[in-house]
Amino acid sequence: MEKLTDLIVEKTSKTPQIELKYSSGEISLTGRSLPENATRIYEPVLNWVGKYIAQPQPVTNLRLKIEYFNTSSSLWISKIVKTLTRINNPDYRLMVHIYIPLEEYDDMKLSGDLRDSFNPFTDILQDSIPEVSLKLYATDDSSKVIRDALVLF
Repeated sequence: MEKLTDLIVEKTSKTPQIELKYSSGEISLTGRSLPENATRIYEPVLNWVGKYIAQPQPVTNLRLKIEYFNTSSSLWISKIVKTLTRINNPDYRLMVHIYIPLEEYDDMKLSGDLRDSFNPFTDILQDSIPEVSLKLYATDDSSKVIRDALVLF
């Protein structure tokens, strides 16, 4: 099997910075995701992730620093997450890192169980093969991390 190479897609005013780094197991999406044609942006990412899960790293970090996204972007991001849950090794770990504004983070903490705030997301993760952890980060206006919480599944 050929070695998977990194994939970097530079951000635009409507698309996120996408960094897929095989050797470190780092997958990150940063910025806004409002593409007119989400397939053009996310299909290569999904194809890369499909190849990645065949020969993954022991720990995969999916970092979602998406400020805003449209419906078509959320569908593609869901497909990417679902594919990562198919890493075929129960001893491997998928860490999903979600960065949200401090105000939203505080609202979630006040409402009770953080897990309940992510029910649609956790539905995707429920049949996961690798161990999955979700880490939330509260960020200030300059995207600096102020607080964090680990939610285990």
